[in-house]
Order: sequence, then C-alpha cells, then structure tokens
Amino acid sequence: MVSTFNLLARRAAVLDRWYAWRATRRQEPITGFVSPPEPRTIGSFARGRQLLAGKYLFAGSLLTEPDKTMWDLAPPDPAYAAALHGFAWLDDLAAVGDARARAAGQAWLWDWIDRFGRGRGPGWTPALTGRRLIRWINHAQFLLRGTEAEQGDAFFRALEQQTRFLSKRWHGAAPGLPRFEALTGLIYAGLSLEGRGELADPAITALARECATQIDAQGGLPTRNPEELLAVFTLLTWAAAALSDAGRSTPPDHLAAIERIAPTLRSLRHADGALARFHGGGRGIEGWLDHALAAAKVKTRQPDGLAMGYARLSAGRTSVIVDAAPPPRGAASGNAHASTLAFELTSGRRPLVVNCGSGASFGLEWRRAGRATPSHSALSLVGHSSARLAEPDRHTGQEALIKGPRHVPVVIGQTAEARRFEGGHDAYLRSHGLTHARKLDLTFDGRGLAGEDMLLALEPAEKRRFDKVLKAVPLKGVPFDIRFHLHPDVDATVDLGGAAISMALKSGEIWVFRHDGTHNLSLEAGVYLEGTRLKPRAAQQIVLTGYAMNYATRVRWSLSKAQETAIGVRDLSIDDPYADED
Repeated sequence: MVSTFNLLARRAAVLDRWYAWRATRRQEPITGFVSPPEPRTIGSFARGRQLLAGKYLFAGSLLTEPDKTMWDLAPPDPAYAAALHGFAWLDDLAAVGDARARAAGQAWLWDWIDRFGRGRGPGWTPALTGRRLIRWINHAQFLLRGTEAEQGDAFFRALEQQTRFLSKRWHGAAPGLPRFEALTGLIYAGLSLEGRGELADPAITALARECATQIDAQGGLPTRNPEELLAVFTLLTWAAAALSDAGRSTPPDHLAAIERIAPTLRSLRHADGALARFHGGGRGIEGWLDHALAAAKVKTRQPDGLAMGYARLSAGRTSVIVDAAPPPRGAASGNAHASTLAFELTSGRRPLVVNCGSGASFGLEWRRAGRATPSHSALSLVGHSSARLAEPDRHTGQEALIKGPRHVPVVIGQTAEARRFEGGHDAYLRSHGLTHARKLDLTFDGRGLAGEDMLLALEPAEKRRFDKVLKAVPLKGVPFDIRFHLHPDVDATVDLGGAAISMALKSGEIWVFRHDGTHNLSLEAGVYLEGTRLKPRAAQQIVLTGYAMNYATRVRWSLSKAQETAIGVRDLSIDDPYADED
C-alpha cells in the first residue's frame, strides 16, 4: 500500500516537473540585469580548492573523481544531489577567484543548463531553485567574464525560466527555511532582471507574511535550530538589501523580523563566535554570523531572559549556553533533539563542553543517536531520554519528538560571586515521578562553573510513583548518568587518583572537573558529529553515574581553570569547591 507521504511527495514532484516544463517552453526576450549584482555570499577557499582537485565533498559524502565533471557524478543520496543542484558551491569557487576557478564554474554552470535547463533533474524544487538563483545572480560577474554572447543569452534565458517557475511554485515549499529560500530567490531575481519586477511584488508580500508568522517574539523559529535561524536571518538581510538597491522600501514585518532575530543570534553565539549546537544545528560557517550581523546593522542586544528558549551566561572569556525550554513540537520537531537543560561551554576561542551534534549526514542510526539525551551534556535516566521519537510521520516521513517535557521553569540571576541559571523539567515525571533540576553558577571572572543536578519527587502522587519504580529496581535505585561531552581538540586525563579529570585545550589552558565524591566518575570514549566531515570524530566524555534512591538526590560538580604555579606547572589542589564539605 502506497503511503500518504509518498503520494504527497509524488504529487509535489509532478507539479514541480509540470511547471518547470511550462517555464522552460515559454519564449521570452533575452533580458539583462538592471544593474551589476554585488556578491553577498561567503565561501571557503579550502573547499574551493578541493573542488578544483576533483574532491566533491557534500552532505557528509566524498566522491573523488578528478577526471569527471560534477554532473557525471552518481549522488549517493538525495541530500548530496540537493547540494549539487543548489549551487552553494559557487561561493567556494568564488572564494578561490582565479582563472581556473572561474573556468570550472563556467563549465559546470553551462553544463547544468545543457543537461537540466529544460526542466529535468532533481534541482527543480522551489527551495533549490531559490538557492540556485541567488548564487547565479550573486556570482554573475565572476561567471560571465570572458564568455561569448551565446553563452550569456543561455545564462539569462535560464535565469528567466527559473524565475517564472518559482513565481508559480514558491508556495509548494515547506514553511520555514525552504519557503524563505524560495521567496528570497524570487525577490532577488525579480528585482535583478530587467522588466521582471512584477514577479517580485507577490513574493515581497508573502515574505513579510512569513516573517510575521514564523518568527516569534523572541526572534526565534519553531524548530529552535540556531544554524537554521542564521540561514533565515541571512536570507532576510539579502532580500532587504536587494529591495534597498532597487529603490524600494522593505515591509515593516520584514524589518521587524530582522530586528528581533539579530539580538537572539548574538545570545546564541559562543565566546569563539560560533553558534551553539542544538536541535540539529551546527556551529555555522566561519565568518557567516559576523557578516550577517554587520549587514543587518542592528545593534540591540537580547534583554535578560531566554533567546529562542536558550539561556546564556557569560563572564570573562567564557560562555555557557543552556537549552532552557521544551523541545519543538509537531512538524517543527522533525530534526529536534531531546536536549532540555543540556549546556555547552566555550573558553575563549576553544570549545570545551559540547553536544555531540546532528548525525543526519551519517545515516539513520547516527541521526537517531544524535537526537537522544545521552548525546548531550545533560542528565538522563539510564535507558530513557527526556523525549522520545515517534513513528515516521506519514505526510513528511520525519520522526517527531513526543512525550517530552511540558513544563520547564527557569530563573536567571546572580549571586554575590556568580551569574546563575536555575531550571527544571518534568520529562521523567510521568514515568518515574521525578523532576530534574539543574543549577549552574558561572563566576564573574569566567574561570569556574559550579553545577548541581537534582532528581526530586515532590508531590505525594509523585512519591508514590517513585516508590513503585523503586520496588521494581534491584537494590541500588534508579540509575542515572550525567554526561559532559568534550570537544575533540580537548585532551582529557584522569587525575588525582580518579577524583578529578584534567582537560588541556590547544590554547594551553587547563580545566579541571571535580565532583562531590558521592557518585562514580569515569572518562569514556565519545563522538563529535559534523556534517562537513566524512565520519564521526573521536572524542571523550566525562560521565558521572549514580542511583536515585530517595525523594531527593543531589549531585554537585565543578569545572574550573587550573591555577599556574611560579614554574608554570598546573596546581590541581586549590580552589576545590568541595574541600570543606562533609
């Protein structure tokens, strides 16, 4: 029996193909640009050199084919094909910028026109067409230099046809980033091509409407994915710049969305300038966030409190970002993680405590593993995540998060010595009668983070549920782990006879992990997942293991920079927060 998802996907594909066919059969006069377009995208010089060497790394897969053109490759999966047909790799070739890079870009672009320009291939979807139009227009001067008139005509004819297609099919893009890409591409093309301004007008109105409905009061998206928010923010700034260059005003809802998002992104940025990695998002392309914020010219900062559901503590050269809200729900949770109360810590330019990240580019099992609570720097009951994956949705094929926390109270303030975060969640209330509470204190000099995790049975009904669970558990109680995933560049070793873990950063800093001594401390193997890598990176993780046997279980731990002695040797024996504890 054919699933509803397959039927909907097939219907969308048929519509895309039909409108692509119509757009490419329509004969329009060859146009040019209203004015020479200015490139706004940022590429990677290193990735550009890889492409020129025939190393095609996209969506976590590497194909090494120096003797083949890009379009002769056999994509290993749809994500790889989408990366090819979206043409974001033009940013990387432009970053190289020499004659060889230009020749490669020209050959691959006009080869695409020859092979797929008549409405064929997987690139004719609204989101990919929008992404492709933006790149073609951004790099038009780079690509058209030294070409023949016939090639220029083919280029502008292909732009015209894709713009016509997008004007009919943008609404077929899913709400969120795909629709923002489609609409921005249509605005870009409509305003850039001579005599096509009428195609931009409906898209300008639709983009403003998406801003009002998709960007919430905190400047966030329903998916709560920081990297996705950066992508949307960048598209909105590009669209606003295109409107300004065309002498048009940007709709108020569009501008208001930019003004809401900018301070939120600042709150989601670590001390090293990278984004926090939560809910399927990565660190972001280096320099992209700074470039987008500078282009937006919005100087305001997020008021004290949460930004898209995240809390930020910063002091000295240290930043701590905490997932302090329930995970996304419904359609927005297709890539969401069970990460409530997980945190990341960065010291200066070096990440220390991280989350494992998204395993989507490494296959289904890695994708599922990356979404589980044990893949985050958080507490989890052994065998349980703070949210579960549902069966694949019949309309989208994605696995939503279900049975996650409903109530996540948060208080952000400070003590006489530190900035404080306090939060809790009720994800384990229904199954075990337990509430998880976490307190984090970051000292004002940024040299120490003191943490406290508690598992609490508070109300009579919750205590009865916990008692019932205890009866089914042999002797020791309900097992739990508190994990602290370390960045792969951190070199960690067990110290002080197993009472501490020392961590050396490449900057030369030494951080020390200690705990209150009432639970088992171990240093174990871990992984770090990045979509730009071919395979998961080996890493380490600190694990505190214990058992909840009473109505209140408390675990205290600390992370602190080691002091330096006169001869430069670290001293692990001082600043122990538990030295005077019973």
